[in-house]
Amino acid sequence: MEYRSLGESGLKVSVVGLGSWLTFGGSVDRELTREVCRTALEEGVNFFDTADVYSGGAGETALAFGLEGVPRKDYVLASKCFFPTGEGPNDRGLSRKHIFESCEASLRRLGTEYLDLYQCHRFDPATPLEETCRAMDDLCRRGWILYWGMSCWSARRIQEAHDLCRARGWVPPISNQPPYNIFERSIEDEVLPACRELGVGQVVFSPLAQGVLTGKYGDGKEIPDRSRAADPERNRFIGRYMSPEHLAAASKIKAFADELGVPPSAFALAWCLREDGVASTIVGATTSGQCRDNCRASDLEIPKDLLRAVDELCVSLPPARS
Repeated sequence: MEYRSLGESGLKVSVVGLGSWLTFGGSVDRELTREVCRTALEEGVNFFDTADVYSGGAGETALAFGLEGVPRKDYVLASKCFFPTGEGPNDRGLSRKHIFESCEASLRRLGTEYLDLYQCHRFDPATPLEETCRAMDDLCRRGWILYWGMSCWSARRIQEAHDLCRARGWVPPISNQPPYNIFERSIEDEVLPACRELGVGQVVFSPLAQGVLTGKYGDGKEIPDRSRAADPERNRFIGRYMSPEHLAAASKIKAFADELGVPPSAFALAWCLREDGVASTIVGATTSGQCRDNCRASDLEIPKDLLRAVDELCVSLPPARS
């Protein structure tokens, strides 16, 4: 397994991380969660990502079960806050109150004394940025978190947060967690260049385009049983990648992977990792086999001719519909 520094920090994360969105605490039972987590660790994965809202908090509880008994020093644990966790007016957003209460609840569910990385799940226009940054700095000084970052923030907001922290002598953010895959490359325009300058690393989610880049959906006429697209509880995000054009492109990308003798998932993850600003790709897994396939991306370098072929393939794709 390859490990990369997260931004300009000294924190090393595996280039393939294990996420818990739409899997742990939901579609994947506890024993299988433990099996997948142990397989990930055996493959060298040290980065585990979750959030307080995944499966209503059950995602964190399930991940804690999956990592039970593993020495705390041996993995990097990340969680997030922003989205509503209750019905009250302060049960959401990035106010100091909600950040502190959400962090404390996450620590309790995860059964740990600290989080290695704590991220603002979205930008909060209703809270002064200074309040959010100060709260994150205070959590670092308390030892509840070691590093902090954001998810899906614009380049301008990341720059503002970084500049504010530097000016106040506060701990600056080191990470951003955006969607990034062969079909969704918007961060390349502004976010990646800005983050390189600031020393902020990317831990990208949806690198397999919700599973479409595995090629398992073919032309979309026959949806595999137990797949994400077949599950009404988990398929509300995959539709944007299920157009005939995207499915046809995914089939061609699978053929590129076959040329190299690797799983399509490893090819898609290695494509993301060609960018040195990407520290880790966060992937869900519902079986140990999927986990092992994903980890093959670590030592895969895609030839330049296939990288060009991917670029040419994507030029004519319509925007992924929401």
